[in-house]
Formats: sequence, C-alpha cells, structure tokens
Amino acid sequence: MKGILLAGGTGSRLYPLTQVTSKQLQPVYDKPMVYYPLTVLMAAGIRDICLITTPQDQARFQTLLGDGSAWGIRLEYRTQERPAGIAEALLIAESFIADSPVALMLGDNIFFAGDAFPKAVSDFQDGATVFAYHVHDPERYGVVEFDDEGRAVSLEEKPSEPKSNFAVPGAYLFDAQVIEKARHVKPSARGELEITDVNKAYLVEGRLRVVRLSRGTAWLDAGTSSSLHEASAYVQTIEKRQGMKLGCPEEAALRRGFLSLEAFEALVAAMPNCEYREYLSDLAAEVRRVGLTAA
Repeated sequence: MKGILLAGGTGSRLYPLTQVTSKQLQPVYDKPMVYYPLTVLMAAGIRDICLITTPQDQARFQTLLGDGSAWGIRLEYRTQERPAGIAEALLIAESFIADSPVALMLGDNIFFAGDAFPKAVSDFQDGATVFAYHVHDPERYGVVEFDDEGRAVSLEEKPSEPKSNFAVPGAYLFDAQVIEKARHVKPSARGELEITDVNKAYLVEGRLRVVRLSRGTAWLDAGTSSSLHEASAYVQTIEKRQGMKLGCPEEAALRRGFLSLEAFEALVAAMPNCEYREYLSDLAAEVRRVGLTAA
C-alpha cells in the first residue's frame, strides 16, 4: 500500500502563525506537526509516500524531510495550487497511486489509535475503509450514521443536524478504483471536492468498511490555535508519563525494520545534542541490551 499525506491549505484558522510557515510545520510539543501523521503511515508499514503541499511551502518540507531515504522510505512531492478539497489530493497523486491501494492522511490530524490503523492496513483487500470517532461537535466533520445493527447507512459532510456523534477522522484507505470515483465528484457549495462524496460512492456499492475507534484512541484536529495547544499538551503529558515519544519517524523506521540498528545509530549520531537525540540514543542502547520489542 502507498501513502498520501495532504499538507496543503492556507491554514487561515491559525493566522497569524501561518503567515510565517505552513500549518503542518507548526510545532506540536517537540516535533513538527507533519511528523505525527507521517509516523502513523510508517508504523503501518507504508514506505512509499507522496506529500502534497502548497507551492510556497514545498521547499520547507523538503528541507525538513528530504527524500525519506534517511528513514528507509521514499518521499515524493507534489503541489496543490489552492485549497480545492481533500478528494483533489487523489487526482493530484493519480500517477503516484497507479494501480496500488492507498492510505490518505491529513497533515493536521494528530492520530493515536494503537494498532487500529496498522491492523486496518494489513487487513485491507479492496473497497474503502474509514474510521469513526465519537465527538461532542460532529457538525464540524464528516459524520457517519449507523443502523441498529451497527452498519453504516449514511455519510454527511458538516451537517447542520448530525445524525450521530461519530465523526470520520482524516485517515482513509482506498483501492485503486478511487481515482475513477474522485473524477466523478462534483464541487460542493464551498467549491471543493469533498472526500465524503468519494466515501459515499463506496457506501452505495456496499464496499465501505467503517472501523469504530475505541475509547483509548486519541484523535486531535490541530487546525485551530486552541486545538494546536491541546495537542501539544496531550503529547507532552503522554511522553512525560510513559517515557516514550509520539510521532517519531526514526523510531517507527527502526521498529518496522526500515533501518538496521547500525543505520539508526548513525542517523542519531549526526543529530545535534538535544532531548530528541538523547531519547533516540537511549532507545538504541535499549535495543542493544534487550532486543527490539513491538512497543
């Protein structure tokens, strides 16, 4: 499976921060926002990833992430000229997707779902898979309605009167037929190609799987100043309590076998002295001592 990471948009809700740099390059505690969804893709075993940015921000992402080879992955860059909807990302990446299934993630979603996402990737065969997360303000999101037997029966984008409290987070799995479906999506009233319309096409065919995320899952949309602060506070709390970092692509590369321990240690040795390097150095020492665990 390939991956698409959508890091475009104007970030207007984060003004004036986004007058300086992209929303997805803003810090979430101790790491750039883009590290978190990128790590989710890598932790699911996805190594071939297309990063879609605005034209003016692409060089900054390339400076930060390079071509991905340092982490044992391949990063390809494309641009979205203007915010024209999540579904447009599929058309922008059409030649990248080719005939492969694809995972599409939004760059401003902080998504900690335990093994839910990796399991969905490993179980994926065809059709589409989305996730459902219980929220108190579903009118802000795409909303999925379930029948009495727990089957998804409808999808709506930002409804004024939601039919459930289950929002669809910014993580989607599609088969290669998604390109044809995205081509047939018409712009919404706000002039965008809505990803909900793509998901609806699979729902009508009976080929949409909806995975309900458990209470232990955390999903944070870091698109506003308040939610960005909340995401940073959440990450800080988890990292301080557990002594493990979230959204760490180097660690994901090591645990997934994208990097050998020797290559990992060389990567860490090239970093400046900082808390991030110290954490990764301790991780390497632990692996030397007790071997690699699945944590």
